[in-house]
This record gives sequence, C-alpha cells and structure tokens, in this order.
Amino acid sequence: MVKKMLDMLEQENHGCFDMPDKTFIDLYMKSGLYITEIVKRLYQSDEMKKQFPDNKERLKHIFEKQVYGLAPTEIIYKIATSYILGFDEDTKDIKHNFRQLDALPYAKDGTLEEVLEELYPEQ
Repeated sequence: MVKKMLDMLEQENHGCFDMPDKTFIDLYMKSGLYITEIVKRLYQSDEMKKQFPDNKERLKHIFEKQVYGLAPTEIIYKIATSYILGFDEDTKDIKHNFRQLDALPYAKDGTLEEVLEELYPEQ
C-alpha cells in the first residue's frame, strides 16, 4: 500500500524523488515504513545520484534535509527510528528530523503549522 501511495504522489508530482530540495513528512509515524520507502526512492534516484555521487553523502542529505517525521509515543518513536535508520551502519552518525510528538491535537486545533515551525526552525 505504501508503494502505491508513493506511486500516486509521484504521478501527481512528477520527478519529486529526483529533487534534492523537495521535502517529505510523515505526521503520524507508526512503523517507519512510509519514510523508509521515501528514503529508498530518493536514494535510488538517478538524478540524486548525479548530485550526490557518494552514497554516504546522499544518505546524509536525505536524512538531514529531506525527510521528516513525528511519532505519537516514545515506543513508536523508537520502533520507527530503529526501522528507518537501522538498515546501515552509515546512518548511526547522521542527524535526522524524526521527533516524538503527537501531531493529532495540533492538527485538530489548527496549530500544527506553528508547532512544525518550532520543531524545524531551519526549514
């Protein structure tokens, strides 16, 4: 299902996984599968490979500048980040933009945008 969702996203936003300035966020991470599939597509993109030929530098750029995620509880945060980052030793030292925060109440009361600006001020 995740692959189908991302196929649809790419159909609507052609080339979105080829752009190093395009960002992606999962506002309610559970397993980390959605973000992992995004990372795979970015990492395997021929255009991204051209711009970041070094594999470690490409991963660093993706995790530090392109993918974001919020997990509603500490245990889900640990599960998701372990799944997303646990595939490679090179990800150990990479800064990432995954945070533990239940976004649902902020989405309901209309303040999610402000919360995201506080969490990610550099974006």
